Amino acid sequence: MKVLTCITPGQLEYGTAAQPELKPGHSLLKIKRIGICGTDLHAFEGTQPFFSYPRVLGHELAAELIDAGDAKGFEKGESVTFIPYFNCGKCIACRSGKPNCCVNIQVCGVHADGGMAEYLQVPSHLLVHGEGLSFDELALVEPLAIGAHGVRRAQVQPGEFVLIIGAGPIGLGIMEFARIAGGTVIAADVNAQRLAFCKDNLKVPHTINVKDEDVMARLSAITNGDMPTVVIDATGNQKAINGAFQYMAHGARYVLVGLQRDELIVSHPEFHKREATLMSSRNATRQDFVHVIRSMKNDLVDPQTYITHRAKFDQVKDQFESWLDPANGVIKAMVEL
Repeated sequence: MKVLTCITPGQLEYGTAAQPELKPGHSLLKIKRIGICGTDLHAFEGTQPFFSYPRVLGHELAAELIDAGDAKGFEKGESVTFIPYFNCGKCIACRSGKPNCCVNIQVCGVHADGGMAEYLQVPSHLLVHGEGLSFDELALVEPLAIGAHGVRRAQVQPGEFVLIIGAGPIGLGIMEFARIAGGTVIAADVNAQRLAFCKDNLKVPHTINVKDEDVMARLSAITNGDMPTVVIDATGNQKAINGAFQYMAHGARYVLVGLQRDELIVSHPEFHKREATLMSSRNATRQDFVHVIRSMKNDLVDPQTYITHRAKFDQVKDQFESWLDPANGVIKAMVEL
């Protein structure tokens, strides 16, 4: 089978490998779509934490089930996606119902080779039924589930002002599920084109260009002086993450979905006087996948909105670097096999 491997930062190479021999407890997939996410782009750049090379990227996947193995309720030939966080099932997180932050987690395409290949075997218990969704839609379930999980962590309530910092693909998903939860969404970014996308395509009622506007003044005006009761970072940028503590209302929750390598720096008195809550949000759970699929089927989310670029598998090596350039307006690149 054909495989595309990230050899070192900045270097992708095509190669061949034997089709996987099915292990007990696993199922075999024929990959049909690969969504390109920030993790893949950062791995190519060499800025992704928890990463080693060489690595086959790709975890936003849609596939045809070739061999269901011992997967109960699944049939050969059906369309599927899967939860790409391979958990141990034994650690404190797994025993507590939090497999998404398993102590020994192996994320497909990050810690273990991913889906930039014609075939992939995955643990059967992580399969997710396609439920009639298209391959394009199924490949977008995982990144949207990241956003849904962050919103669930924040426990967004109807009528709350929810500030989402970062209008990349993950941030856009957070905006969608904050809206579905009943929150009033405020999108903040430095990229005017992405903010326009939020307003025009997702109907986000409030947008703030951090580069050009007085963020504190705008937030105060939007919230009638209260400030947002939920702040969610989707940038993975240290300056943005550290700077956003000042945007919280008293009693607010701040959820870090974006990830960066360095320290959190916050004024303890400013944080303390707010009796604020700080949380991280990692990956997603089956509950989030189910919520995303149900939202798609009920037309609460239009996943096709996100796909701005397409490529065939044999074109990825030549086009991949261009997807990093903000000037190209990439929201989601989708690879077709």
